[in-house]
Amino acid sequence: MKVLILVADGFDDLQLFCPWYRLMEEGLTVTIATPAGQGVSGQHGYRVAPDTPIREVNPAEYDLLFIPGGQSPERLRLREEAVDVARTFMDEDRPVAALGHGPQLLLSAGSLSGRQATSSPGIRDDLRAADARYRDEPVVLEGNLLTGRGTDDLPEFCRQLVVFLGIRT
Repeated sequence: MKVLILVADGFDDLQLFCPWYRLMEEGLTVTIATPAGQGVSGQHGYRVAPDTPIREVNPAEYDLLFIPGGQSPERLRLREEAVDVARTFMDEDRPVAALGHGPQLLLSAGSLSGRQATSSPGIRDDLRAADARYRDEPVVLEGNLLTGRGTDDLPEFCRQLVVFLGIRT
């Protein structure tokens, strides 16, 4: 199983590394894609070297799209290639997981209207304005979309992520 993680400068370090390592623990192949294909830094200074630039990503090659939070989604949503990847996954009803501010990218893709989701409280009004049904819960699963509220909810998010992928029950 292959996972694509979209990330830009300003990612929330814990929201990237905890799910990323959890997925690797389960034996999944994880690809990190960044806007320019260059290293990016998290909010606490951790650097990540990407595997590929987003413009070279073929969504059909991946089984899951994961979007960690922080300031990264705000930067990603300004990049049409990132919005296109997110839109493709959602339009094709393929698994997507977004944490914290991660749903911002899905908002720009026009993919949350009528959908249940959670997010960082800081963007809950953005979800509501986009006609998403915001739920103030640690983790929300609806169809192909798994969303998590934030860093404090990482243990539950990671548990639900492996269940979501059918790795564990």
